[in-house]
Amino acid sequence: MSNGRTAGLVVAVACTGAAVAQQLLLMSGCGGVLPGWQPWPFLLLAAPAWWWARGRWRPVERSGLGVRRLRAIPGPVYGIAVLALAAGVWAWLQPYEPYIGHEEAVYANKARAWADGTPAAGWGTYRPPGLPALGRVALAVHDDVGALRMTGLVLVLFTLTVTYLLAARWTTPRRGAVVALVVLSGLGFLRRVPEFLNDIGATGLLLLVVWLLTRAQEVRRSWSLPLAAGVAVVAFYLRYGVVGNLVAIAAAAVVAYGPGAWWRVRRRLAVAGLVLAAGLLPHFVYATEVTGSPLGLVLSATERANRVYVGDGLVYYLAIFPYRLAGDLGAVVMTAGLVLAARRRDARRRFLGLASVLVFVVLGLATDGEPRFVFLPVVLLTVLGVETLARWRTALAAVAGLAVLTVGGTAQVVAHGAMPDSVRQSASTVPVARAVGVAVAEGGGGPCLVVTGYEPETGWYSGCDAVTYGQYRGAPEGTRVTLVLYERGRLQPGRAELTRLIGHHEPTVRRIPTAGSLGTATLITWR
Repeated sequence: MSNGRTAGLVVAVACTGAAVAQQLLLMSGCGGVLPGWQPWPFLLLAAPAWWWARGRWRPVERSGLGVRRLRAIPGPVYGIAVLALAAGVWAWLQPYEPYIGHEEAVYANKARAWADGTPAAGWGTYRPPGLPALGRVALAVHDDVGALRMTGLVLVLFTLTVTYLLAARWTTPRRGAVVALVVLSGLGFLRRVPEFLNDIGATGLLLLVVWLLTRAQEVRRSWSLPLAAGVAVVAFYLRYGVVGNLVAIAAAAVVAYGPGAWWRVRRRLAVAGLVLAAGLLPHFVYATEVTGSPLGLVLSATERANRVYVGDGLVYYLAIFPYRLAGDLGAVVMTAGLVLAARRRDARRRFLGLASVLVFVVLGLATDGEPRFVFLPVVLLTVLGVETLARWRTALAAVAGLAVLTVGGTAQVVAHGAMPDSVRQSASTVPVARAVGVAVAEGGGGPCLVVTGYEPETGWYSGCDAVTYGQYRGAPEGTRVTLVLYERGRLQPGRAELTRLIGHHEPTVRRIPTAGSLGTATLITWR
């Protein structure tokens, strides 16, 4: 047995050293030697080896190994440092993705439409108004992509602050900082940090809902429930997709605390229901006008999921859990969180663990799978995991140190592994869209419509309305219509369909070579 634990210690040290080495490799910009700039999950091998060899390294744990000096620094200082690191990573990544992407452009177009009346290309009624409203404020300050991306940064800092404060309240301020740092280090999370999207901001609001529900059970005569309902309404208008999260949270709360516990606070629960109903009433009225059903817009958003069959999202989450969700380090911490939730009997930890599992199940059945849809369970399991690892001070300090390295390494993975594909596509769509905008201006302005497989971003950079070929149903008289075909584009018509679209018009044809992945663009224009 002693020889086995010694061998385990050797494996643990070797795998941990390899994990550190590859993060240093990534940070130095040499991650190209790794396939696809993707680090190997060495820590997933090291973690069980460390556990098996725990008898060998516990004497080091008792010595403190310099941890006392780290404990002398106030916890809030660590929290502020994490926020500063997040802002620095956001700024560093911006030049690597200078053009606004597909999903970003949808919300950006709506924000600009509210600002100056420019058509909201790509917008659908099934999308929530919260992010465009924030974007409208940003564009009033400065009319460019940077202002919108800055709004995204505010949402990131908000969510990391909530993560820190809640984890600090449930554990300690230092552990809260480690939680926020580990969340930031995950590839799924960090990939969305530079963008103008609503997923991260909605996660912060959902975390507040979770905290307020725990407070409703743990603090006598607390009016946290009505406040939780108000926060849930705000989260809904920011992202309709939080409905699945809220259903999972509510189910987990009933199971973890028991129906009797909620019956005892039934009056405050009734008030919370009234707040929720009042907050959602405008949406229900609008949805009924647009779709004929109060739930029409939410169901429409679900129906647009890119799933092949019901449950393929759940299969996806099972396939990527936990490594592809949160990276090597985050995977170890999340797994430790699941173990804690399964072993501990107290209601709060049971609630957090059960809510995490149910979010994966509900969203996996309701929609397609994407890491950005499940940031909430990633955060909750990270909180539980850090609490588990905090039993060993040296282990917690090691996790914090690895997380700092991983943030730097993951930022390089995002910059050189995840972003180049979208940038190469933008190198085709952006110059073409700008050329369309210039042509419209030189032609005297007026209404313009672009038909393309890349409608939101083309709409943003051209200033025109834009639809897909499948959506095109003609245009009002006097509208300048431009069909954009790429050498290697998507969702484009064949020759016969193209002839039908042009019809009796006598178009002008222009070809624009691009350096992007889509190749040469052909512009077919008529008025």
